[in-house]
Amino acid sequence: MKLLLVVAVALIDADDRILLAQRPEGKQLAGLWEFPGGKVESGERPEAALIRELHEELGIEVKEACLAPLTFASHAYEDFHLLMPLYVCRRWQGFVTAREGQGLKWAKARDLRNFPMPPADAPLIPALVELLA
Repeated sequence: MKLLLVVAVALIDADDRILLAQRPEGKQLAGLWEFPGGKVESGERPEAALIRELHEELGIEVKEACLAPLTFASHAYEDFHLLMPLYVCRRWQGFVTAREGQGLKWAKARDLRNFPMPPADAPLIPALVELLA
C-alpha cells in the first residue's frame, strides 16, 4: 500500500481559536472540514511543505521557528495509507484568506467535533483540546 505524507497545522489565533478549512467542491472529501496543509513533495521537508502550502492556500507567511510539532495521525484509506504530522502555529504574517475557494472557520477546540472531518483529521482533536484546555 502506498504511503502518503501530508502535513497539517492548527493555526491558533489570539482568542485560542483554531482555523478549519472546508474542502471545496470537486475535490475528494468535498465539504468536510480539515486542518490546513497539504502533501509533502518528493525531497521536501515537512516544515517547508507546510510553509509553502500555507502561503498558497491562505496567503500567509510562516517562519519555521513558529511551527511546533504536536501530534500525528496514521490512517489507512482504501488505496493508500496517510501519515500526517500536526504542527501548532500561533504566529504568522499577513491575513488569512481563502485563496483556493475553500470555506474558512475559526473554532474553539471544544467545538471541533461539531465539524464533519475526514477520518484522518478527527483523531487529532483530543491533543488540541488538551493543549488549549
